[in-house]
Amino acid sequence: MSTAVPKRFDANLKNQLAREEEIQIETRRPGAAATPHRTTIWVVLVGDDVFVRSVRGNAGRWYQEIKANPTATLHVAGRRIPVRAIPANDLTSVTRVSDAYRQKYSNSSEMPSMVRDEILPTTLRLEPM
Repeated sequence: MSTAVPKRFDANLKNQLAREEEIQIETRRPGAAATPHRTTIWVVLVGDDVFVRSVRGNAGRWYQEIKANPTATLHVAGRRIPVRAIPANDLTSVTRVSDAYRQKYSNSSEMPSMVRDEILPTTLRLEPM
């Protein structure tokens, strides 16, 4: 069991992420010559932690790439934020993240897609690098 303290995003960035409806994530397949790929995703905060999910589940291209190469870059309000993705598919995290999606995106008709059983295992916690 690791005793390392997770890295945290600064308060300004967390506030920005809490306000943003959509952000972009840039991922790459492993390998130096891999071409970057950007896609728009939803992001939620739970306490001090930042989470994302793949609405397409395991079939999502960005999700497949981040599973193979857990480093990525968030694009938020003109800023590039390097991150590392850590699987967060334990029941407590998944439940808290689902609740956060329900709250943040309650006015969106697409919100139920983010809390379907088949996509819950794609829950990832992001840490700054």
